[in-house]
Amino acid sequence: MQDAWAAASAYEDFMGRWSRQLAGQFVQWLGIGPGAHWLDVGCGTGALARAIGAQAEPASVTACDPAEPFVEFARHQVNDDRFTFVAAGTGQLPSRPGGYTSIASLLAFNFFPDAEASLQEMQRLLSPGGTVSACVWDYAAGMEFLRHFWDAAIAVDPGARALDEGQRFPICHPDRLRSLFQEADLDGVRIAALDIPTEFDGFDDVWRPFMGGTGPAPSYLASLDPGGRAAVARQLATRLPTAPDGAIRLTARAWAVAGSAK
Repeated sequence: MQDAWAAASAYEDFMGRWSRQLAGQFVQWLGIGPGAHWLDVGCGTGALARAIGAQAEPASVTACDPAEPFVEFARHQVNDDRFTFVAAGTGQLPSRPGGYTSIASLLAFNFFPDAEASLQEMQRLLSPGGTVSACVWDYAAGMEFLRHFWDAAIAVDPGARALDEGQRFPICHPDRLRSLFQEADLDGVRIAALDIPTEFDGFDDVWRPFMGGTGPAPSYLASLDPGGRAAVARQLATRLPTAPDGAIRLTARAWAVAGSAK
């Protein structure tokens, strides 16, 4: 089963509200100074690009993604001459004369077909001393609402284990990220855990975005018949910690990694 990436508004409802929170932390952690030229790889609906514009005083931002509907959505969120949005993925990343000061990827690195080759391509596009970085969810444990979802899905359908992002994306682990960046011969490789709160008004606020059909978990759910979806919903409802007021308060952890060109 392939992940569906056609509905940008559905992705915003499902993940965008959390990726926007994470983007600000990621930009702050990177600490790239003003006047930098940025490349945002796998820009999605534009969370990282907007955080760069709001927090980093960039000279320019080029944001790219292979999903054209996402690029169009992101383009319409920004009215700033410093920004350029391009439909492009790894293997055809846009270059810039003199290179980029900072090349960053938020919540996309694990979806690249070849992480090592993608990192090498990003390095080639850096200016001397430039920084390359990535930030990915801790799908195996720390991204709690997705962890609860996949545990519920597997309890209903053991075949879902093969689609679980915690299984699919072993790169989303601090040791593997560190090793990848160190083996790429980058200087000053550093890694950090970034946590954000993910608070829901109630079960419907958790469940409804899963029905949007965009992203791995919603794509899996869309493949089930109504009875299968209802069974997963029931199982998920039993697993979520619910406060007396009905609220569901969870945490989402991501891993950020960065290194500099020699």
